[in-house]
Amino acid sequence: MLLSQYRRFITLSLFFFTVWIPPVRAQLTLVKDINLLPPSSAPNELVAIGNIVYFVAETIDTGAELWRSDGTAAGTVLVKDIRPGSVDSLPLNLTAVNGVLYFTAINNATGRELWRSDGTAVGTVLVKDIRPGRGSSTPVNLTAVNGVLYFTANNGITGVELWRSNGTVAGTVLVNDIRPGRGSSTPVNLTAVNGVLYFTAINNATGRELWRSDGTAVGTVLLKDIQPGSGSSSPVNLTAVNGVLYFSANNGVTGEELWRSNGTAVGTVLVNDIRPGSGSSSPVNLTAVNGVLYFVANNGVTGAELWRSNGTATGTVLVKDIALGSAGASPRSLTNVNGALYFVADDGVTGAELWRSNGTATGTVLVKDILPGSDGSFSFLPDPLPFLTAVNGVLYFVADNGVTGAELWRSDGTAAGTVLVKDILPGSGWALPFNLTNVNGVLYFIADNGVTGYELWRSDGTAAGTVLVKDILPGGGSSAPEFLTNVNGVLYFIADNGVTGYELWRSDGTAAGTVLVKDIWPGSGGSAPFELTNVNGVLYFSAFDDVTGTEVWRSDGTAAGTFLVQNIRPGTGGSIPAFLTNVNGVLYFSADDGRSGFELWRSGPFRVRW
Repeated sequence: MLLSQYRRFITLSLFFFTVWIPPVRAQLTLVKDINLLPPSSAPNELVAIGNIVYFVAETIDTGAELWRSDGTAAGTVLVKDIRPGSVDSLPLNLTAVNGVLYFTAINNATGRELWRSDGTAVGTVLVKDIRPGRGSSTPVNLTAVNGVLYFTANNGITGVELWRSNGTVAGTVLVNDIRPGRGSSTPVNLTAVNGVLYFTAINNATGRELWRSDGTAVGTVLLKDIQPGSGSSSPVNLTAVNGVLYFSANNGVTGEELWRSNGTAVGTVLVNDIRPGSGSSSPVNLTAVNGVLYFVANNGVTGAELWRSNGTATGTVLVKDIALGSAGASPRSLTNVNGALYFVADDGVTGAELWRSNGTATGTVLVKDILPGSDGSFSFLPDPLPFLTAVNGVLYFVADNGVTGAELWRSDGTAAGTVLVKDILPGSGWALPFNLTNVNGVLYFIADNGVTGYELWRSDGTAAGTVLVKDILPGGGSSAPEFLTNVNGVLYFIADNGVTGYELWRSDGTAAGTVLVKDIWPGSGGSAPFELTNVNGVLYFSAFDDVTGTEVWRSDGTAAGTFLVQNIRPGTGGSIPAFLTNVNGVLYFSADDGRSGFELWRSGPFRVRW
């Protein structure tokens, strides 16, 4: 099963492009042919602890088990055949805690339980058979808090409850049977605040409520039965602000409102009944800005509007009734730019436009009515957030003013300083800039000016300084640059110039300095680089040519310095490298050399390429 899933992943990954960059030659070595017979060991779940890589691999003899590697064949070993024989133990949830690896695995005697490993067979042990016998306790939600592992598990007696472990049998204990008996409290939303674990859980008396734990039974307490009795307050949106936990909950009287907790019952309080009575204000989009909590809530009078809180009732206030009356401005895409909150809201007059707030009513203002009238300059975007990008304290975004179409704008938070950067596609057509990327204080993006198609642009925030970097595919066709990647201040991306197909390009922001790095697969086919991975400032990636197939390449941004690192699978088949992972300056990945199947590989010492 594991192998078939792995093969599907590899096949699907070839349909997607990705970018990369790098310098001079390194030797790639098969770390070890783990599965000597034709099927692949299919390494996956790579997790680094120091200079050691832990992973899951499959052999005919052992099935899918835990392995480790120091990058040498001798040092790449099966850590332990947890489920002896060819059946998988299928390690999952690999989690590092203080240099020790915790995970869950199956063996025939215990089912799926919690294990730990120091990388040796002797030191890889079942931490505890939490559900004695072949049944599984199925630990999940592994969460480290101050060097202690917390998780949820079912011992078959108490149901799914909170457990903790220090890695020993004696130190792996049910923290508290929150829902006594076989019923499960099912803790979820495990959240660490100042070294204390908060979560929500159910018991028969109180329903789902907020709990906290210091890892002891006595110290694991219901903070407050917010909705008294067996009903649930169902806390959600747990958010830490300056060491205080904020969340939404319903006490059955006030509806779903904003609450806070300092970890004590007395200090777990309704912050404010924003919508008086049993109706809910339903706080959402909880966002911290300079130690203040901003959120969106509906008080039943103003509709969904922007609120702020310092954790007190008097300090929890409607920032502004942006859409006068009950309709609500429904603020969204809350974004912190240098301590100022920007968001998109509809005041019922101007439509969805850009706003900013300093937390006061007078300081919460429509930045600019970019599209005069009620339509709104952001109405064409279901979610504007991906199009908002801060560069040097200035917010760049895409908006439609009804005259120029969807174009690039910038704002310093004032109306005068909120301007169309440039009408890239003159007239009402849309240039629709996307992939806004900050490279050393310069904004790069993709846009269509109606003449050159979708190409690479750059902007310093001025019209004169917003320029087509290069018409990579001359004429009206688009080179369609993708995967803009900043590596040491140089922009790398893939593009199709109509001659070479999708290949690796680089740019310093000038036309002369925007060049095809190398036509890796000569001709119009395109090598379609993917699996971009930065290792010590060098970009490794997988790319295809018709001589070697898909193999590992690297580049320093020059043609001479862009080369196939190694033809792992001689011939045209390609080793199809995947799971490229940087481990302390060493590249690990999975590849198929045609003999061993998909196995673990690594980069070796650099060699001068003459």
